[in-house]
Amino acid sequence: MKSLKKISILLVLAFISLNVAYAQTTRKDKKAAHVAEIKSMVEAQNYIFNANYVIPSRGASMSLTSNYDLVVSKDTIIAFLPYFGRSYAAPYNPTEGGIKFTNTHFTYNSKAGKKGGWTVTIKPIGKDKNVSDWRDVQSMMLSISSDGYASLQVISSNRTPISFNGTIEARKK
Repeated sequence: MKSLKKISILLVLAFISLNVAYAQTTRKDKKAAHVAEIKSMVEAQNYIFNANYVIPSRGASMSLTSNYDLVVSKDTIIAFLPYFGRSYAAPYNPTEGGIKFTNTHFTYNSKAGKKGGWTVTIKPIGKDKNVSDWRDVQSMMLSISSDGYASLQVISSNRTPISFNGTIEARKK
């Protein structure tokens, strides 16, 4: 009887240890696959930055309750982001507040970080340097972690800088 109990206890322990080892391997594999997916999106210039927290230069930081994003593709960037801060010039169209534009003329530079993330700099270029084409945005700098978390800093010529925290996800086709 005692040997039967010992055998059954050993079998249960072996079963538990195999499950734990399998779960750890599965987690590592999933994380590695996620990191590879983020890397391929950044290198292919094909992703969406979903903003969920805003950090203005002045005033309080706050969570965003609506959907705001920056869509990046090889040929187009589409910004739909809120703006909280000081503006030094009135907007061209008062009904369009925030940082909202679509631009097909921009530079995109990505650089791998030391700890596995990326720093992406996007500089919109207006046709013939016309300010109204790109809504005074000078540059956008994305700091992307290998886990898919990111922060975006927007530098404008007529507004104080603003930052956003959020996540990176694949664009839906």
